[in-house]
Amino acid sequence: MYMGKNKRLFDVFVPEHYDIFLDVNREHKTISGVSTITGEAKANQIQLNQKYLTVEDVTVDGKKVEFNYNDKDELITISSDKIGKIKLVVTYNAKLTDTMMGIYPSYYEVDGVKKQLVGTQFETTFARQAFPCVDEPEAKATFNLAVKYDEKDGETIISNEPEFKCENGIHYFKETVRMSTYLVAFVFGDMQKKLTKTKSGVEIGVFATKAHKANELDFALDIAKRSIEFYEDFYGTPYPLEHSYQVALPDFSAGAMENWGCVTYREAYLLVDPDNTSLDIKQLVATVIAHELAHQWFGDLVTMKWWDNLWLNESFANMMEYVAVDALEPSWKIWETFQTMETAAALRRDATDGVQSVHIMVNDPAEIDSIFDSAIVYAKGARLLVMVRALLGDDALRQGLKNYFAEYKYGNAQGQDLWEYLGQASGLNIGDIMDSWLEQPGYPVVRAGIEDGNLVLSQKQFFIGTGEDQGRLWQIPLNSNYLQVPKIMKDEKMIIGNYEELRAKNGVAFRLNVGNNSHFIVKYDQQLLDDILSEMDHLNNIDKLQLLQDLGLLAESQEISYADVLPLLVKEAESTSNIVNSKLYGTLAKIKIFATPDSAEETSIKQFSKQLSESNSERLGVEPHAEESIDDNLTRPLILSASLYGDNPVIIAKLHELYLANKDKLADLNSDIRYFVLLNEIKNLENEDLFKMLFDKYAKEVDQNYKRDICLALTSVKNPDLLQLLIDKFKDASVIKPQDLLRWVAGILRNNHGQQKAWDWMRQEWQWLDKTVGGDMSFTAYISVVASTFDTPERLAEFKEFFDPKINVSGLTREIKMDTLVIENKVALIAKDKVAVNKAIKALLG
Repeated sequence: MYMGKNKRLFDVFVPEHYDIFLDVNREHKTISGVSTITGEAKANQIQLNQKYLTVEDVTVDGKKVEFNYNDKDELITISSDKIGKIKLVVTYNAKLTDTMMGIYPSYYEVDGVKKQLVGTQFETTFARQAFPCVDEPEAKATFNLAVKYDEKDGETIISNEPEFKCENGIHYFKETVRMSTYLVAFVFGDMQKKLTKTKSGVEIGVFATKAHKANELDFALDIAKRSIEFYEDFYGTPYPLEHSYQVALPDFSAGAMENWGCVTYREAYLLVDPDNTSLDIKQLVATVIAHELAHQWFGDLVTMKWWDNLWLNESFANMMEYVAVDALEPSWKIWETFQTMETAAALRRDATDGVQSVHIMVNDPAEIDSIFDSAIVYAKGARLLVMVRALLGDDALRQGLKNYFAEYKYGNAQGQDLWEYLGQASGLNIGDIMDSWLEQPGYPVVRAGIEDGNLVLSQKQFFIGTGEDQGRLWQIPLNSNYLQVPKIMKDEKMIIGNYEELRAKNGVAFRLNVGNNSHFIVKYDQQLLDDILSEMDHLNNIDKLQLLQDLGLLAESQEISYADVLPLLVKEAESTSNIVNSKLYGTLAKIKIFATPDSAEETSIKQFSKQLSESNSERLGVEPHAEESIDDNLTRPLILSASLYGDNPVIIAKLHELYLANKDKLADLNSDIRYFVLLNEIKNLENEDLFKMLFDKYAKEVDQNYKRDICLALTSVKNPDLLQLLIDKFKDASVIKPQDLLRWVAGILRNNHGQQKAWDWMRQEWQWLDKTVGGDMSFTAYISVVASTFDTPERLAEFKEFFDPKINVSGLTREIKMDTLVIENKVALIAKDKVAVNKAIKALLG
């Protein structure tokens, strides 16, 4: 695909229009196709992308021409004596695969009958597996799609645009607007649907298999409709297509995909049982839908020129999902979820040396897939844009976006183009500020201290573990509560002024990054920190979360001891705030590494966990009730988890009572607590009959949230024979779908009784894993999940022995290097801090 420095297929051949005919046979797993492309040739020899296609014939303006093709380079090279406007016709055939890439089948059952939907996944570079094309984002064209398939009565086919006729079994769709190849999509099979219309007349649809109850489509239909309406208003730009269809696929490698007008999702991220779905799952589904629909403008209407500007798509969509859901459901306080999820993920990942920058050049297809780092391009990028939003204000942001869409609609843009329009709307040089954040990896720690009586700030790159300091500087929005502090810190060091005078004038403890929206952390000297801690009771919940967040990261980096953080956990143990509790129990989870399993130290940490959670456990009870607050509803799972880890006998008994009262209707248990009921029985009460019943049920269950609960409970089992039973089914797609395998592997890796078995299986079956899910943009998660569980010198050596030989495999290099550092840091942290942490826990236990 990459043809030398800055040379792409689009430079030599510019497509204008595609007529694509596809004949798909599910029974024989075959595709026959004809791709007719009108465009401008700029040389005698042109190239198209293809992968796994058997090319039979190529004509240029009706004349057969010489060609050759191969899968290694993913190219068809075509010889032609014409320069200028030409019509290419490529006749080919291919296979339906089970890789969840290109055109592929999704498998499911209805009443014991096996069925399949056929759908598409073309991002990043998989359209070339469906039809020959210039498979590059900048190569926008219009598309006429015609599809024939082995159609059965009652089946439906949908695509980006409405169908306008069906003749001789061929379904013809209206011509699309100008769009990139990776956004072309269609789905066919036996589907149910629900439709509505927005205020502006856009048809909104939700489609799913008939294995699901009809009312499972209602939540998504409502969120999708209101999201489109919100974005049309916020962007000041109409939705440009006739419909917006949301489609749930039983097999789907990603979470969701923003195909223009035909958005595809994992079933778990679209379908909601209105009678029994937890609030956190509703929030998740709503944000996923809002994310994909934000893309209909950011990514689809205006697309990045090349994958290096992927953040233009993903970072903006990630921020906008929260902007939209906050407007649609303000009582959810969804920005608090942003703080506990996106902010936390970005700060941890971005502190590891070797991390990618948000803007990063890539060319090889495997490298392109590897840059979809959820913690960087999604979470960090969104956090940076939240920072921009705070600097601009919504009026300037919306005006800038409206002008940006007007200028680049149906075309392509780069980051600087966006900054230009936001700068015009705001009068701020946003580009200069943002370059330091987008072009550099990592982020700074701002040290605040008193030197010679003056309040002094300095910045330096923050690393968890070892890191090479390259003297990077950022333009930091400081967001101080002292007005005397400049808005932006550009230099390495700043003297603010006489501290005593500043303290007296402001009357409160000095703080930075108020609101926790800027991408940096703060290390206060002891005097400043003690001043903040003395006012902790007066801080709001975001402030408390931020304090725990920054101190926890400083402890992970060994700049302070975790022993100094633990008293704050005790101080906040009775908090009723979900975000404070989320950070509190997240910190508690981190200190588990300081005790080997089944040791006296682990017993102490378990007692500490029980002690921390006891007050909220008694206050909340085990079962949710209608009158409780959203904070209480979201906090209960944290408390139940801590209580079970702490072997709280009251909680264990109450959960067992719930199991006994509902053992014949476990699926109907309240979804907020169902997992904990199952976990308690499997792990603490070693209920083997339940284990086998749930495992038998798993493959046939269609409720994706119940399936998740079953998986997480089963992988906690202690019995080695039962663990082996699970592992023996890892390669059986009829039981565990490849899209869900990572969850099973991760669950057993985190189970001390099963870690060795899971690790052995991964090493033995790596080639199979690579072949089965290696093309997935989340494949590197199989490496990072190992690193997240390993924390001993022995495991570090095993990790390096296995992965070092793979370090030059395209798409894996960065992950292997970073995850080696992750384990090395934990090993060093344990060696340095273990004695102090365990001593502090004993002291706090009294």
